[in-house]
Amino acid sequence: MTGITNSKDTRVTMIGLGSMGTAIARALITKGYKVTVWNRDASKAASLVTQGAVVASDIVEAITASPLLVVCVSDYKVTNKIFNTPGAAAALKDRTLVQLSTGTPKEARELHTWAALQGAVALNGDILAWPRQIGGGEATIMISGQGAAFQQHETTLRALAGTFSYLGEEPGASAVFFSAVMAYLAGNWIGFCHGALICEKEGIPVDTFGTLIANISPILATESRHMGEVIQYNRFADPESTVKTTTEDLHLLVQHSEEAGISTELPKFAADIFQRTVDAGYGGEEHAAIIKVLRNTI
Repeated sequence: MTGITNSKDTRVTMIGLGSMGTAIARALITKGYKVTVWNRDASKAASLVTQGAVVASDIVEAITASPLLVVCVSDYKVTNKIFNTPGAAAALKDRTLVQLSTGTPKEARELHTWAALQGAVALNGDILAWPRQIGGGEATIMISGQGAAFQQHETTLRALAGTFSYLGEEPGASAVFFSAVMAYLAGNWIGFCHGALICEKEGIPVDTFGTLIANISPILATESRHMGEVIQYNRFADPESTVKTTTEDLHLLVQHSEEAGISTELPKFAADIFQRTVDAGYGGEEHAAIIKVLRNTI
């Protein structure tokens, strides 16, 4: 087995055995860690037991079994319910809790404060990967919180992902980035599906469209980096393509959607934002100038 280096204590407790929690537990077992698992539905632990996991009979036993607790449930609200179980909060003393459930920056900061009151440390993390990628090079995990606690458990945590980014002491930092990424992905998923509608209507194979997007992904990656720099350093002038040009293209996309008899929801939404940006006087600037309008949206 590989993965354990400079680790004095190889005990880890995994709380939550959905598809992601199970993948985390399996990755830790594979890399030689002594894993205790707990889930509200204990039947989900069966496959992990055959691989070497130990099932805790209750949440208090799960907490006391290891100095490092990894939580991956649906959200912070469920986490709070779990730790409000009698005896659970007291059992957290002197332990490190790594929260990999989805939440807001505010919730991450609140958990940090609450854990400190119990004599524990909370590290808040976010996963950018599918369950099948956990433990491998494709997975990315971001984490923020107390630096000393991260350093203490860094080797164990890095066993979960090829890219593991520590974002600093601010507890909500990982959730900030996760929300930002989710905003990007939401637009990406909706945009892809609208493109798929166009292809379907015209009898073009959607998988061919998917291949096209994959082939131009390096260009999209460069554009993302460029937009980040444009916004960060206020460099909206002298674009290769302007807000005005894209606005005209989006109005044509609305027209095409109407003519094709498919949903106009996405193109109208996008065209409206770009048109408002033109109307505000930013038509000659970089595409990223739409943020100037979005900043003023209540």
